Amino acid sequence: MTGVPASAAGGPSGARRAKGPASGGLTPASGRALAREARDRAAGGSGGGKARRDASGPEDVRAAAASSAPSSSPSSSENTGIAGTTEAQGSTRAPRGGKIAAAAVDQASVWNIANLLTMLRLLLVPAFVMLMLADGGYDPAWRSFAWAAFAIAMITDLFDGHLARTYNLVTDFGKIADPIADKAIMGAALICLSALGDLPWWVTGVILGRELGITLLRFLVIRYGVIPASRGGKLKTLTQGVAVGMYVLALTGWLATLRWWVMAAAVVLTVVTGLDYVKQAIVLRRQGIAERKAALEETEE
Repeated sequence: MTGVPASAAGGPSGARRAKGPASGGLTPASGRALAREARDRAAGGSGGGKARRDASGPEDVRAAAASSAPSSSPSSSENTGIAGTTEAQGSTRAPRGGKIAAAAVDQASVWNIANLLTMLRLLLVPAFVMLMLADGGYDPAWRSFAWAAFAIAMITDLFDGHLARTYNLVTDFGKIADPIADKAIMGAALICLSALGDLPWWVTGVILGRELGITLLRFLVIRYGVIPASRGGKLKTLTQGVAVGMYVLALTGWLATLRWWVMAAAVVLTVVTGLDYVKQAIVLRRQGIAERKAALEETEE
């Protein structure tokens, strides 16, 4: 025997003891325990975390949406601001465009049927004068053509005002041109008849003086109101048209006598209705002055 101890010689118990320290002091039981702990940790880190993520998924989504909302709000607010600005510009531009369109419609409405009839009546004035004075002014044929032009002018005078009021075709041009056309055709006929010796000048003076005077009177009292057209004024216009038309034609016999009486009625109506317009103008002016005084007294109180 060499004298080496049994434990050092590799006996069973010594081998086991030597094996224990060499493996770091781990026994099979402790190794299994460590393995279980490792598995538990792995399970807790994977399964538990996944469960927590699954459980808190909606909250995380909502939190993510809430956290992303501030970052996206500037762009959305900018888009909203741009859209609002665009809508505001559109809303402000629309009325402007509407006014332009309305102005264009008003400008185009100058060429409506009522104004076209008024323009036709103005063009008929020089045509009537040329036909009336053709061949010395005593040719029955030319006088018949002149009467046709005068009749067309008087008929259009009846329709243009009615069409303008009925179909809302009243324009500033019509308000100015219509009375001018009326007095132009009537004045041209009266002056031609007096120049040819068919009608006394005093008749022409009375009729034209009344027409011009009443027109001027309307402008003077327009600040207080408008003098409405009366039935007597309409009857006067009709009577004047018939009487002048009969004088334009080369009538003889009893028709020539009849036209004298018709013209006499026209002159009487001209004077009577003229005086009535003067009375209405005076009353309208007094009422306007009284209303202004009452308004001033109320403001002072």
